[in-house]
Amino acid sequence: MARSKKRASATSPGNKAENRRSGKAERSAYFARREAAKVLRTVLQGDAKRRAVGSIKSLVYSPSIRNKRGTFALVCQTLKYLSIIKDVLDSSKILNSKWKRQAELMYIISYDILFGQAASLIGDAEKFLLLQKDALQSALAQLLVKKGMKNIKELMACQQISDTSRPRYVRVNTLKLDLVLALQELQKQNMVHEDDMVPDLLVLPPGVDLHNHPLVANGSIFMQGRGSSMVAVALQPKPGWLVLDACAAPGNKTVHLAALMRGKGKIIACELNKERIQRLKETVKLAGAANVEVLHEDFLNLNPQDPPYSKVHAILLDPSCSGSGTTAVRLDHLLPSHGTGNADATNLDRLRKLQAFQTKALAHALSFPAVERVVYSTCSIHQIENEEVIKSILPLASSLGFELETSFPQWPRRGLPLVEGSEHLLRTDPVQDKEGFFIALFVKRMKLGGGSSLALENVISSCGKKSHPGERRKFPMWYYSVKMSKMLLRPRLSAYRQHPQDGRRRQSARK
Repeated sequence: MARSKKRASATSPGNKAENRRSGKAERSAYFARREAAKVLRTVLQGDAKRRAVGSIKSLVYSPSIRNKRGTFALVCQTLKYLSIIKDVLDSSKILNSKWKRQAELMYIISYDILFGQAASLIGDAEKFLLLQKDALQSALAQLLVKKGMKNIKELMACQQISDTSRPRYVRVNTLKLDLVLALQELQKQNMVHEDDMVPDLLVLPPGVDLHNHPLVANGSIFMQGRGSSMVAVALQPKPGWLVLDACAAPGNKTVHLAALMRGKGKIIACELNKERIQRLKETVKLAGAANVEVLHEDFLNLNPQDPPYSKVHAILLDPSCSGSGTTAVRLDHLLPSHGTGNADATNLDRLRKLQAFQTKALAHALSFPAVERVVYSTCSIHQIENEEVIKSILPLASSLGFELETSFPQWPRRGLPLVEGSEHLLRTDPVQDKEGFFIALFVKRMKLGGGSSLALENVISSCGKKSHPGERRKFPMWYYSVKMSKMLLRPRLSAYRQHPQDGRRRQSARK
């Protein structure tokens, strides 16, 4: 009788519901660990090659990740204690070749066992490490002695890295939602106000987590920083224009352009990286930006004379950069490469290579025949990627009829006084603004005239230098496109100079 009562109790509706909830939580945690391992592998591989596919946040909060909050927590916490976890796994010698091939999953599960809340873990990898729990704890104890720490709490406190306190910015995607409605919805749970500088940008208190919010999930709002949101606004694209986003992934600026154009006209979103192109497509789809065409191509390979590029009105160029202005936002301080003491010469060499690419890309952007506005932006604090690029390109820009123009005139922080017209350049400060961005706006004021040959040769001198005596000089495509434009215009300019009165009469007749 007693046994039957126990069985009845064990199978009561309340216990069944509790078991279902427990099983669901375990399965959710199981998949979160796999998703976290996948993100962690991408992060560590990109960090090792110094070619990140995306920031930790952008990878975790991509549409393909289901349990975003759990995955983000696991990735960040594992990275914080990665050096400890690696030491423990190495000294314990418990991983065979099979599990070493799943190293990132081993790191994630080891964090849960050693520092997390691994009350119940399901999965073969989890069961394997749980059987080795004593060996892991023994290795950790030896590490404590070696580090001179009294307990795990001390060791964890030593590894903790405080996050920079910054407001939470969200941009309202006006392709899907009105600003007023977004304010009303977000104000139900948080203090929210409009940004005083950037339209459709809302400001919430630091630490507000909106990653699982329905408006984020359906693309009605995008979590986008203030500096990043200023870039598309600086370009001021008009509805109906043909706009080119030269280095588009992950796509936040691309879909911002689409919103500013009210979905009218066309945006060509160009991206070379095969992995990032998928992220770009996901962002475009989420935003409902139907006027965006994704192009898997190298921007430098586009011929400005070919249709439809010959009719491009505006270009947004946000090229690869050091990302030095957003290290806190990107959580780069969690990466193994952070603070490794790399030689300054190595960093300078990397910056020089970036600068060479950035200069080529900007010169190429200015060579498109119908382009009226070009924005060059970086999330870097280094003058080598910012003012020095602008300084080297100004002679060419001037010869092609472009001038620097001030974007966001009310913004107080401007370019470093290293280049003529630095007052037109815009900088955000990583201390005051919590991120470091740079924006330069070129606006065409006149048609291509004479004198551009010397300017062009000066700009490309560093791009077309011979590496060895006798080697043929190599020039980027923009060199030839600008040369072609000059060849086409030269007969008209010569005729005008010889018979200026005839030219004026023809202009009057057209009017």
